[in-house]
Amino acid sequence: MTSENHHQPEETPGTPRGREFVAMMAMLMALQALAIDGMLPALGQIAHDLNVTDPNRRQLVVGVFLLSAGVGALLPGTLADRFGRRPVVLTSLGLYIAFSLACAMARDFDTLLVLRALQAVGSAGVTVLPGAIIRDRHSGDRMARMLSTISVVFMVVPMLAPSVGQFVLLFAGWRWIFIMLAVMAALVGLWVALRLDETLRPEFRQPINPAAIVVNMIAAASNRASIGYVLGGSLMFGALLGYINSSQQLVAEHFGAGSAFPLLFGATAVTMACASFSNSRIVERFGARRVSHTALFVYIGVSCLQVFFATRPHQTLWQFMPLIAMNMCLMGFVGANFNSIALQPFAKIAGAASSVQAFMRMALGSFIGMMIGQAFDGTARPLAVSFLTAGILALMLVLFSEKGRLFRRLHPPGTPRIIVDH
Repeated sequence: MTSENHHQPEETPGTPRGREFVAMMAMLMALQALAIDGMLPALGQIAHDLNVTDPNRRQLVVGVFLLSAGVGALLPGTLADRFGRRPVVLTSLGLYIAFSLACAMARDFDTLLVLRALQAVGSAGVTVLPGAIIRDRHSGDRMARMLSTISVVFMVVPMLAPSVGQFVLLFAGWRWIFIMLAVMAALVGLWVALRLDETLRPEFRQPINPAAIVVNMIAAASNRASIGYVLGGSLMFGALLGYINSSQQLVAEHFGAGSAFPLLFGATAVTMACASFSNSRIVERFGARRVSHTALFVYIGVSCLQVFFATRPHQTLWQFMPLIAMNMCLMGFVGANFNSIALQPFAKIAGAASSVQAFMRMALGSFIGMMIGQAFDGTARPLAVSFLTAGILALMLVLFSEKGRLFRRLHPPGTPRIIVDH
């Protein structure tokens, strides 16, 4: 059995430290969020320009990207365990730029979907590898705190992305949003090339051995202490993506928010940023398990209220928005902690573990999100039911990983922490 932490240096010489490191990792992860949320205000214009008649089909611009990102997540972690984090990150950024520009030139909707899929697969490393880089430098509740701190910066992008997309649309067409994505990725790539040295320790490099790769991935996917958190987090992520996929139709059209939609969408993301900031301040004191388990129970309670209001006639925007904001806030206490707990058992194969977990999280989450989006019926009922179902199933999965015991602190502050790698 592998314990929760691993004794290794907290910092790797030659890498950015402190706020610069936080900002760099956050911007890498945020590029994917920008590629998703920046598209939301343009979905109607894309559908009109490319002759899409089914209103729900326009959601595929987001859904296909998410599903493909999950599939693409399987590869970069294994490559990074062999060749190092830095070259794989830079390659992913290059592919992100190339396919963003290709999307800007798409002439029909099916071609755009294919290019979005390639963009997601090629750039999966920008989402997968920050977790492995952080695991190279930190462990335990310290790692959870670092992920939460990064999440604060990361959450700013979903807040701003729809407004950025809307701003671009004021002066140019939707194609310029993809050009903006390419420019942002180029700037981040230059920063990484100049400032990020390799963080993978030489003795942890893994050979490209298909059998070893399969063994590592099976180990990462079958560890009981980890898998419940991966699957539980995937379900909750899927519910969140269901909201993102249907938000433009639900908030802007059904509830009549109109041009205020980007501001309302951003306001809900503010709650996740605030939660992540708070989590970074309390997680080392109370432990990732205690914080996330408590948040999960409250999430289920709020989801019950969502179902109650969604099933009443004539639900209003102001009945919907506070509850969705509360649950997004609670996801801020769940997400980073679940991810940190899930990666704890894997020090020597952090890249492979991060890839497998990202694949499961993205593939399952995006599939669920697409199904929720396609189930949109002009009300908030499908979304509310999905939030409640995801919360209950996540609790059952966490109970499985924890063998029925919640709110434990495996290693109180000051106790020795040892890991045994498989």
